[in-house]
Amino acid sequence: MSINLKMNQPARLSLMLLVAAALVNTALALEQRFAIQPMSQTAIVGTRVTLPCRVENKRGTLQWTKDSFALGANRNLSSYPRYSMIGSDEEGDYSLDINNVSLEDDAEFECQVGAGAGMPAIRSRKAKLTVLVPPDPPEILQGRVLTTTEDREIELECVSRGGKPAAEITWLDGQGNVITSGIETVVEPLPGDKRVTAKSILKLIPKKEHHGQNLTCQAQNTADRNHRSARLRLDVKFAPKVSVKVTHPVDRKIAEGDEVKLSCTAEANPTDGLNYRWYINDEPVSGEHTTELLITNATRAMHDTIVKCEVKNVVGKSEESETLDITYGPRFKDRPKNVQAESGAQVTLSCDVDSNPPAIISWLHGETSKVIANSNNLSLTVSTRTAGRYICVANTNGFTVLTAEAQVYLKGPPDIISRLTQYGSVGENVRLECVVFSVPRPDRVAWSRNNRELHAALDPEVSISEEMLPEGIKSTLVIRGAQSAHFGAYNCTATNGYGTDVAEINLRVQDGLKNLEIIFYGALAAVVLVLLVACICFCRCKRSPKNLHHPTPTVLVDMPEKSGKLSDRSSNDSDLKVDIRTSSSLSNVHEDTSDRWEDRSDVPTPRLTNGGDTIYRYSADYTEPTLPLKSDGANNNGYVPFVDYSREYNPPVAPPRNNYIDPQYSATYGNRFARAAPHTALPTPAGMTSPPGRVSSPPLQPPPPAYSATVGRNGSIAVPLTQSRMSSSNSLHIMQPGGPVGGAAKRGNTLATHV
Repeated sequence: MSINLKMNQPARLSLMLLVAAALVNTALALEQRFAIQPMSQTAIVGTRVTLPCRVENKRGTLQWTKDSFALGANRNLSSYPRYSMIGSDEEGDYSLDINNVSLEDDAEFECQVGAGAGMPAIRSRKAKLTVLVPPDPPEILQGRVLTTTEDREIELECVSRGGKPAAEITWLDGQGNVITSGIETVVEPLPGDKRVTAKSILKLIPKKEHHGQNLTCQAQNTADRNHRSARLRLDVKFAPKVSVKVTHPVDRKIAEGDEVKLSCTAEANPTDGLNYRWYINDEPVSGEHTTELLITNATRAMHDTIVKCEVKNVVGKSEESETLDITYGPRFKDRPKNVQAESGAQVTLSCDVDSNPPAIISWLHGETSKVIANSNNLSLTVSTRTAGRYICVANTNGFTVLTAEAQVYLKGPPDIISRLTQYGSVGENVRLECVVFSVPRPDRVAWSRNNRELHAALDPEVSISEEMLPEGIKSTLVIRGAQSAHFGAYNCTATNGYGTDVAEINLRVQDGLKNLEIIFYGALAAVVLVLLVACICFCRCKRSPKNLHHPTPTVLVDMPEKSGKLSDRSSNDSDLKVDIRTSSSLSNVHEDTSDRWEDRSDVPTPRLTNGGDTIYRYSADYTEPTLPLKSDGANNNGYVPFVDYSREYNPPVAPPRNNYIDPQYSATYGNRFARAAPHTALPTPAGMTSPPGRVSSPPLQPPPPAYSATVGRNGSIAVPLTQSRMSSSNSLHIMQPGGPVGGAAKRGNTLATHV
């Protein structure tokens, strides 16, 4: 029995537990409880919201509270017209319905069931109803238009009131871009209300770019995502914004000598009363100031010049500048200079050239014309091989090549280069010249005769003068009223630190008859040359039948002061130009040729015309020297003047015969264009007359075509070829072969013609 009792205890315990569970379930099934409890919600003013509440086994009275204040037990909640409890008792649904939500509904709600039938009272969790209110439209306190000044900070305030929550304010610029910097936001609650006021303050430094722009303030919150906006237009007063540019030349490539126009434009607010002023290198330009500046002649000195335009209004002034870029040809800033040095010394030749664009510099060796350097400076070690002439060549694209030369001299003893036979006349003043080439210059040049040095103080009939030359010195011994005893041998002695040179100069009596013979034969040779040229012209015309109908050629002839000086532009004929050497030209001096490379860049660079062919007039090549007779008998080489026999000499003229043309007019005969033609003579162009004071030579027999002298280009006169030859009455002066052209032998004899 005891064993069975022990075995039944677990079963008895399980049974008891089952009975207890059944009793609990029964109790729970009869207890009142919430099947659904209200939850916190958000609602926008004017909308409808429902707070749910469902109860099972309801035994007590059910009511809703708002912020712990009971709303009532009836479903219609008559004290609150917008409130009601919806649902049915059978379902136990007592949800609170709020219609047309207002801000006063923003509170905590609770569903409560009182005790009943032995059941305790129950309460739901609290549900927060948040009411959202859209903000009022924003307003910019500064108005719709704000006038301000550039670079002065301003504050713009945008206000949006009555929002719940506070409005979000955004600023937009004139392009619709959001402004993110310089913004401060302030939120202020409305008194006695759950709504707030939002303020956004924009701090801005206005610029010219802001002028006329609309700044936009937008406001919105979660109650209404459709933003509302307000706009303000900025009227920014600003100083002129200046722009300067070259308007002429159109391509803005300015050449030396061009006319240059610059334009100044200004953008400003206000635009009334704008004042313009121009400056060149900060120096004010005088005269009336407008929006344009005219420079009539752009010079090389104006290259890199800063032209500035200043514009002023009531706000302030602004300026802008333009740097002129002027192209011009090369010109020497510092010409190459001759240098003297001893053997082995290092020397440098400099060639400083100003041009734009920069010139390309080359150095040529004068004797070989080979390029030896391509830089501004040429360094040499002086020796007998490197001494000599060097040429600097400056080449600027589009301009004439500029050249200059310099000599490198090797220091050494002097060298007398005068002619060793010189002439004079008895009774006249006689000059003996001793020209010395010497690097360095001689310390002393002395004259002596018969082993006695001549001094002006001791010999009253003589005087000695010296003239410095680029490469030495010229000493002149003047014998006043020379007598026969004064003719003979003289010694000239030159001395420098490197040695001495002595030359014996013979003074001889001048032979006038011999000079006359030279002139005669020279004139005869000139006549033969003219005849030869005429024959060549005739033969060429015979070979060209197509030229028979061409108009008779004319020659453009300059009209110098001396009549008979004509210039022939024909390629088949040329004027005979004979150099009449004055006595000073008989000195054979090593000339400094640096002046031959004349720098003419200060003259406006000539522009090529006629397709690039430079117009050249040969008539300006030669001007016949004036040869007056001197009564004092002085000349540059001790020569005594004599009568100009060439002026008195006229070759005999053969008497005219029928069908015979004088040989001196054979150019007319040989030129088929100068013969009489069957066609009518060319008329004189309208408005063209012969120059006043000019008388044409009479026509030959047979007469040439009836040409009229007409004015050609450059003021020259067009006359027939025959007239050109006939009207020439110049005497012919011939230098003896081997005369003073180029260098002279130290012991050679020379005869010159003097007038």
